[in-house]
Amino acid sequence: MKTKLKGRYVIGYDGYDHVLIENAEVVYEHDTIIYVGKNYAGEVNEEIDAGNAVISPGFIDLNALGDIDHDILHVEASSRRQMNLLWSEQYVQNGHHEVMTAEEEAFKSLYAYSQLILHGITTAMPITSVFYKKWAETYEELAAAAHHAVSLGLRIYLGPSYQSGIRVVQPDGTIKLHWDEAAGKEGLQRAVRFVEEFDGTNDGLVRGMLAPERIECQTADSLTQTKYISDQLGVPIKLHAAQGSFEYHTILERYGVTPIQYLYNLGFLGPKTGIPHAHFIAGYSEAQKGEGDDIALLKETNTTVIHCPLIIGRHMSALESFAKYKRAGINLALGTDTFPPDMFQNIRTGSMLSRFIEKELEDSTYADFFRAATLGAAKFLGREDLGRLSVGSKADIIAIDLDGYHLGVLDDPIRTMIASGSGRDVKLSIINGKIVMKDQKIPNLDLEEIKIKGQQYFHKMKKGYLERDYQQLQEYELFPPSFKVVDSI
Repeated sequence: MKTKLKGRYVIGYDGYDHVLIENAEVVYEHDTIIYVGKNYAGEVNEEIDAGNAVISPGFIDLNALGDIDHDILHVEASSRRQMNLLWSEQYVQNGHHEVMTAEEEAFKSLYAYSQLILHGITTAMPITSVFYKKWAETYEELAAAAHHAVSLGLRIYLGPSYQSGIRVVQPDGTIKLHWDEAAGKEGLQRAVRFVEEFDGTNDGLVRGMLAPERIECQTADSLTQTKYISDQLGVPIKLHAAQGSFEYHTILERYGVTPIQYLYNLGFLGPKTGIPHAHFIAGYSEAQKGEGDDIALLKETNTTVIHCPLIIGRHMSALESFAKYKRAGINLALGTDTFPPDMFQNIRTGSMLSRFIEKELEDSTYADFFRAATLGAAKFLGREDLGRLSVGSKADIIAIDLDGYHLGVLDDPIRTMIASGSGRDVKLSIINGKIVMKDQKIPNLDLEEIKIKGQQYFHKMKKGYLERDYQQLQEYELFPPSFKVVDSI
């Protein structure tokens, strides 16, 4: 079956970069694009007119929202309250446990993945929180996640997370790492099982990946084994590293080198390794010590940096800078990491932060970030058939509506939609040649019901923090409202 999709603008690909074609069309047959341009002469079975819209490759989110986001509880917690949101040593001693039921854990991915699709993300590599887990992700919840991705039509890279340690707060308020190496080894075995069973299923829409939790929560042996298995199975790795002061200085104290240098020495870095967030490196403004050229090591090994500007910006940090990493030849991709999973907002924020640091526009434009969310991410995945609209590429296509009054006047369509638009302006999403969202509605999914269940999940998740808090604060103390709550004035 051949389908023609036409609109005011098409973001095509000329073999080197994105290009803009006005009043153009994309024709795809089954799951593959067969034409990009104007006035297709062949016959088609169906024609879709997107009207005054930008027809674009779908976004590739390499650090995608995978659950009911907890960051709304963290984003305005003061520095002295942040540690209250971690596990207490007492909670570990009393027996850490699952906060959610298996059914609730299965539901969270349905909520998250529907949000991704509504925001124009067509390929996702999710992340979920372990704050409210007994330890890390289970095989069962990832199997449920794969099922939901298939039912929604989302292209996804999945694997259960695993860790050998976790940060805990001692009674005096200091943070240490609590270790359970056996659990880490079991988690890695669970991840291998998942990849072997799910990689390549559903016509290749479900792919495997390895997801070790934060670098400071891994043993050297676990990281070495992860890299070996990645090479053997041919699947990517995603490891959060170089993302915060505690991690950076812990690794530096333990091994005498920065986190990036530590991974380099282990042979962990490489083309199949993606590092969110990789901004806390030697020479970073908040690094108290540490020497060397971490950016050069990332470049030498062709490691991808998965930049998540919105969430690190909310937490008073930034990549120093996107433009600097780009000029160094680092492959850059983007991740949303938090709610909303809105690539428009991430591009806008990332560009703003990079411009602020550089005091210059070059290498910090919206176009530079758009490339990271498409071409850079596809490069990391080894997928020349994703992140672009060209003959032979997969039919992963979105249409962004330009008719909204809130967008203001139209100049360059990329600048207009990034400066003034959001994920809510995505009115059509096609993945692998199938329409998975139209007019902000997902076929056979009751979004109102999902919303209600998501709110119930969130309330239960929030209550779990009270049990884990090292000071056992009351809810109003731990999560104070923005304004005082009163009955009347």
